[in-house]
Amino acid sequence: MRDDNEETTMGTKLIKPAIAAALAIAFAAPAAAQQVTFMTGPQGGSWIPLGGALKGLWEKKISGLQIQQTPGAGIANVRGIDEGKAHIGLANSSSTVDGVEGRAPYPKKVTKVCQLANLYPQYFQVVAAADSKIESYADLKGKSLVTQPKGNTAEQVTAMVLKINGMDYGSLSKANFQAGYNDAVSMMKDGHAQVFTLGTTAPASAVMDLASARDIKLVPVDDRTKGEMKKMNPGFNKVVIKAGTYPKQDKDVPVVGYSTHVVVSCDLPEDTVYKMTKVMADNVADMAAVVKSMTGLTAKEMATDIGVPLHKGAAKYYKEVGAM
Repeated sequence: MRDDNEETTMGTKLIKPAIAAALAIAFAAPAAAQQVTFMTGPQGGSWIPLGGALKGLWEKKISGLQIQQTPGAGIANVRGIDEGKAHIGLANSSSTVDGVEGRAPYPKKVTKVCQLANLYPQYFQVVAAADSKIESYADLKGKSLVTQPKGNTAEQVTAMVLKINGMDYGSLSKANFQAGYNDAVSMMKDGHAQVFTLGTTAPASAVMDLASARDIKLVPVDDRTKGEMKKMNPGFNKVVIKAGTYPKQDKDVPVVGYSTHVVVSCDLPEDTVYKMTKVMADNVADMAAVVKSMTGLTAKEMATDIGVPLHKGAAKYYKEVGAM
């Protein structure tokens, strides 16, 4: 017959090694990795390689952060984050603001998307044939124009510009909507359109192609139009296409701009977003190696208010370095 003390002793002998093993496993295991989804851009665009560079930087510099990169597009990325399908995304400031305000093409206001950083400007370019007598937006009346298909960012901005200046597409002699820049350039080269609008980086290869065939000029944005656009959508800003960007461009031209920016889920931990912001600010050269127009990006530019709520982790970093 076993003594109770013997049973206790035997139990202890069995239990202690088990507890020790469990504790050893617990202390040896690394902290749980934080896995997030990062929506970038469509195949063939600059957002996929830029997303790859950011993924590499963040995973290398932030312990435990694991990122799954997936293709996307500006509006889809904002919706993806708001709907809980992603945590990080690349987007265009003007269309993100539309989501924050609940305007089309969004079905409802987005409420779970926060700003992390502005990256580089996109330029809304109004390119006119040199002999078109178009010197201002008001001069578009009665002229033939080509832009992108309805619903695209540049087309929406074109419609906005016309409206602010008391016009619509019916005020033009003809409005053409072309899916490809090459087709639009061909129309300009052939004289079937007098002005071409597009939103992209500068210099734009399509505009350079056009300038190789005929003389062109960039139409500057006037202060009133710029001010009205900013009131309608805080995601718009005035940017400048520097003299010499295009052939025979002998002076700076102010135009409407909007930013490519990084947005994140407002629910991402403050410390994680703080570290993400710091890593970007400390490694601008690595990002600029992928997108040249990011060369010289500063924390102050990253922190510019575009009308999208700033994540508290990003705000903490920007305040710490005096960028806001």
